[in-house]
Amino acid sequence: MKVQKFSVEDANLVRSPGQDADIFVGNLVDERNGGPITIGYGRYAPNQSLTETMAVDDVMIVLDGRLVVSTSSGSVSAERGDIVYMPKGEAVTITTEGEGALTAYVTYPHWAEAHD
Repeated sequence: MKVQKFSVEDANLVRSPGQDADIFVGNLVDERNGGPITIGYGRYAPNQSLTETMAVDDVMIVLDGRLVVSTSSGSVSAERGDIVYMPKGEAVTITTEGEGALTAYVTYPHWAEAHD
């Protein structure tokens, strides 16, 4: 695989697997490219909530907006420029407030394979 640059316009955003909320994800690099990680964008509509147990280690970078990530041990608020690490096995609830949020993510290993 060669060096590549991506923008959100490059992502084909589809509803987050197994979720009914207005939360969309789009992988740009994943198992189909032969790399060890998944890289993509996520778009969260206002006042949405996603709850799941992390099947992979996930790093989420907030590019725009604001969200809250809650676990049994507490919550963290994240806004533009913040990075949230969600370890494999952690039960999380991601909630948007106000205008929603645009994020970028990196997972290890590939999250699509972990959900199959």
